[in-house]
Amino acid sequence: MENLSRRTFSRLAVTPLIALPAVTHPAAASASTAGTAPTGTDQRTETVRAMSRAATYMDGTVSYRGGYVWNYLPDLSVTWGEMEAKRTMCWVQPPGTPSVGHSLLDAYHATGEEVFYRAAERTGLALVDAQLPVGGWNYIHDFAGEKSLRDWYATIGANGWRLEEFQHYYGNATFDDAGTSAAAQLILRLYVERGDRRFERALDRAIGFVLAAQFGGGAADGGWPQRHPAHHGSVSRMPWPERRPPWLPGDVTHGMEDGEYTQHVTFNDDVLGENIKFLLMCVSALGRHDLIGPVRRAMECLRRMQQPGPQAGWGLQHLSRSKHDRPAGAPSGARSYEPRALTTHTTQTNVQQLFHYFRLTGDHRYLGRVPEALDWLESCRLTQRQIDENPLLTGRTHPTFVELGTNRARFVHRFGSNIRNGAYYHDHDHHDTLSHYSAGRSIDLAGLRAGYEQLASMSPAEVAAMRARSPLSGGAPIPLPRYFSLRDIQLSDLLRDAPLPMPVVSDAEAAALVAGLGDRDHWLTPLDAVTNPYEGPGTRRPYDGKAYMSKNVGDLRDTSPYNPQDPPAEPPYRPREAPLGISSAAYVANMAKLIGYVTRPAG
Repeated sequence: MENLSRRTFSRLAVTPLIALPAVTHPAAASASTAGTAPTGTDQRTETVRAMSRAATYMDGTVSYRGGYVWNYLPDLSVTWGEMEAKRTMCWVQPPGTPSVGHSLLDAYHATGEEVFYRAAERTGLALVDAQLPVGGWNYIHDFAGEKSLRDWYATIGANGWRLEEFQHYYGNATFDDAGTSAAAQLILRLYVERGDRRFERALDRAIGFVLAAQFGGGAADGGWPQRHPAHHGSVSRMPWPERRPPWLPGDVTHGMEDGEYTQHVTFNDDVLGENIKFLLMCVSALGRHDLIGPVRRAMECLRRMQQPGPQAGWGLQHLSRSKHDRPAGAPSGARSYEPRALTTHTTQTNVQQLFHYFRLTGDHRYLGRVPEALDWLESCRLTQRQIDENPLLTGRTHPTFVELGTNRARFVHRFGSNIRNGAYYHDHDHHDTLSHYSAGRSIDLAGLRAGYEQLASMSPAEVAAMRARSPLSGGAPIPLPRYFSLRDIQLSDLLRDAPLPMPVVSDAEAAALVAGLGDRDHWLTPLDAVTNPYEGPGTRRPYDGKAYMSKNVGDLRDTSPYNPQDPPAEPPYRPREAPLGISSAAYVANMAKLIGYVTRPAG
């Protein structure tokens, strides 16, 4: 499996900072767990040594100048972030460089071994190099320089049909996918750890960037755009081919209804919540009480952007200023496969954010309109027919997008075979939806109602005690959570003395992970996505078929990732097994389990 041809490209398709199960592949393990296993102190010592071997290999062999992408062929001949990457690149977007850096620093906290700190330090310095002059970070950085990066955007990036954020190079920084937030958090942790001044200036610039990007005044006050500073050449409309399939309905709506979307108030991927979290960490760890004002403004922005009843939810993004006959604060369309609509998963996330805001402030205003949001979510469930007739909706409770005014589900589709002859559109038809952007979401409405009832029923004394533990209440600095890679840190984890549960890992599980390293000092993992190599732009020749409608990739000129076991039903594609490779996400997940093991109480 290690001698894969250049035609095979693969990367693990994961969400940022998800705690994955331990990954060791039977074909990859060369050490046997048979015989008498060490116990107690001996097994802990062996586990720490194995962790050190794995970290040393990642730092010294896998990384490029301390930076990481998402996945690698075992011989490192080809590398991938969310798309194919050059070897000279690092991916700032999790689960890339910051994710591995947090894991390394966590391993140092768990063991006290200097090898982990040195590796984390090197990764932090890679992020210092990748930091843009404005103080934030792009999704990616190329250590080979600007010319090499622009070449990547013009070739691989420009031909990833479903990855619109990589189709154009704007030279500015992004808050999307927690890229800037995750990088800034690691820089903060490294500075707090030893007061290293090499990280101090980068930290100051990151804080300044977050503050400079925050909208001031009007309905958008306190919110953040997806990218900053504004790039005046940003794309405001995706192409709509003149020649379209004869089966395409005539009344469909298509892409970017509100024009260039990166300057709207952004809730997608919890942009606002991630920035609040970073600023609160600075309040806690640095005593930066001047940041409390921007935090409170951001909280008020989220509360203010909730729409009037009966559709009392939120969209992925909202207009930062009025446009034509639409007021500032109205839900807006974003990428061409994100119509102007309310979104159920964003509403769930924002309700959970309001719960956190109440825990941090004790202010009942943050709970005031939660029942309206929950009633709206109750009103727009998927129908049983929609679920039965679309396999991609199995296990989902709600549509992703809900039309403004009518409260009807809106579904996104596409036609064509690549970015040059195809396009996205949306209508009310629940069939043949996208596989790469789910048409349905699993909303835990019962859990949200229970969370609301628990908070709303707290006594004044309980609320006062909770508020006293908040970094917003002033007082002595509050230590940052000790571990960042075990699970995603929530705002409520920043309360003083907040518990942070550790993974429960048995002796047998730890031994299996250690054995999985074999004599290679790294884990090999099945990678569940592959990509086509860049071989030039796709054809403009119309494609009237439907083979690519519900697949993650188009024709062979599309550089988007897809599942090799479920390719389009169009030659020369054919199902094949997932290749084995080195995964940054799997490394972080496996190390999290070993950290849980070596920190568990004795006995």
